[in-house]
Amino acid sequence: MNIQVFDTKEALGAAAAREAAVALRTAIAERGEARAIAATGASQFTFLDALQREPGIAWDRVTFFHLDEYVGLPDTHPASFRRYLRERVVDPLQPRHFEFVDGNTGDPEAECRRLEAALRERPIDVAFVGIGENGHLAFNDPPADFTTERAYLVVPLDDACRRQQVGEGWFASLADVPPRAISMAIPEILRARQLLVIVPDARKAQAVHDCFDGPVTPLHPASALQQHSDVTVFLDRHSAAKLQRAIA
Repeated sequence: MNIQVFDTKEALGAAAAREAAVALRTAIAERGEARAIAATGASQFTFLDALQREPGIAWDRVTFFHLDEYVGLPDTHPASFRRYLRERVVDPLQPRHFEFVDGNTGDPEAECRRLEAALRERPIDVAFVGIGENGHLAFNDPPADFTTERAYLVVPLDDACRRQQVGEGWFASLADVPPRAISMAIPEILRARQLLVIVPDARKAQAVHDCFDGPVTPLHPASALQQHSDVTVFLDRHSAAKLQRAIA
């Protein structure tokens, strides 16, 4: 695991965007296309802004997959991740395709099966992910399922995760946050060839410590990232404040 620490979230985002651009250009050069996973949340703002400025990416050869979405939330809602990704990825970059998670479908389990079929047509080249304040990876809250063979799951959201969404300003109150989501499973995320983990801000410092200083455990879901052979973690000095392990 390669852990990099930057003075500011802007420097973090720019560095992650440069690495992401290399991964996308390499996949396109070697395989004629790139397949990527995109995360959402306030932690990804500077990264996605910087990615838009990276030159030489043939976006019409890039297919994105969506990590997670609330069950029962329309895509017009300000907190909808489909809306977030349309505004910050699809509209500015115009990729070949974005495979959205439809959390507003009447049959979430059928949506999981549909997404799994599309995702597993070919391997994912690079995944852009973050870490929640409770250590969640995508919407896999603790204790997370590290053994499922399914690509997507309908998962309950614990109160810590739901409070984070209120704290980030996506919802007015805890009662407004849906109790379930469709999420890519952790073993599926780890199937990506390369993982870029973008984690700024002081409120993530405890999660960074829990997930990267300690053992791999479902109680700290993002600790599973330690098992991947090609993962780079981008931190700022605030999110790295409690980190004890050696930094590459």
